[in-house]
Amino acid sequence: MLPDDQLLQTIRALPKIELHRHLEGSFRLDTMVTIAEKYGIEMPEYDTELLRPFVQMMPNETRNAQHFLGKFMTIRQFFRSPEVIQQATREAIADAAADNVKYMELRFTPRALSNILQCSYYDVVGWVCDATEQACLDYPIQVRLIVSMNRHESPEIGEHVLAAAVENRHRGVTAIDLAGNEQQFSAEPFRSTFYKAKELGLGVTVHAGEWGEPSNIRQAVEELHADRIGHGVRAYENPELVDWLVERGTVLELCPTSNVHSGVVADWNVHPLQYLFASHVRTTINTDDPLISNIVLSDELCHAVQDMQMTLDDVKRQTITAAQSAFLSDDERAALVRQFTDWLS
Repeated sequence: MLPDDQLLQTIRALPKIELHRHLEGSFRLDTMVTIAEKYGIEMPEYDTELLRPFVQMMPNETRNAQHFLGKFMTIRQFFRSPEVIQQATREAIADAAADNVKYMELRFTPRALSNILQCSYYDVVGWVCDATEQACLDYPIQVRLIVSMNRHESPEIGEHVLAAAVENRHRGVTAIDLAGNEQQFSAEPFRSTFYKAKELGLGVTVHAGEWGEPSNIRQAVEELHADRIGHGVRAYENPELVDWLVERGTVLELCPTSNVHSGVVADWNVHPLQYLFASHVRTTINTDDPLISNIVLSDELCHAVQDMQMTLDDVKRQTITAAQSAFLSDDERAALVRQFTDWLS
């Protein structure tokens, strides 16, 4: 294995793909402080280190879903204007490009971003598209957008979110996502929405098998027609399900640091990534929420090598898997695979 510094330098130099990154979890701390000052968001002092524990997992903090998801409650208070949404989008893309991410699918939840503004989902999706188009002109990165809805909200909200996504397909919206509390809320009420999305040619990814039962993964594929599974880390608990995922070729968007910080997995060295990869499940490695976990994708890939017994070749193979499962047209996807095969050879 390469020394730590050399490993990080090598991985930073690799062209990378990110399939699972939330816009809401990608804010810059210093930007948040500036927004707080501008919009009068109450803080004891306008200082990044004072804000950090409220929006980022701290070293000695209890690792569970409550603490992890609680960060979003604070973060969402900062989306105070269209300009803030666009700034957050541009900076998320700029930060990915600085880490040599060459292709990214950035997901966001219109409902969450519109809560304070009381604007339409169409407006939110349009603002994110505007900022994405400009950022892709300014930085060496290709970006597609995934529009999310939550299990704990009504299917009617999901229908409106889908309509906003469909209206912006020509602007880079390429898929929809179901997120939220899978322990208490079934995906079943969203079946018709996701069937319609599939019929309209959108990609489908579903958060499943993260905090909820492994059976949620099968439900997401069979009932919601998921092409990819967000997380799916608990698949390892059911060897029959693992075999089924291999047979179907379903892709898992794994986010190891997020899984550790949210208490789903005890530590990086016991993360199931290596087992799932060795079992021939189609795995990819992602950040989930760079702000909350205080990471970039290069850090995540370093953990895979240092703590999860993976090689650089394993990392490269999963990057190619990510290219092969990108939510692009057939021609665009084939071009992306060729490009990354070239780069990583």
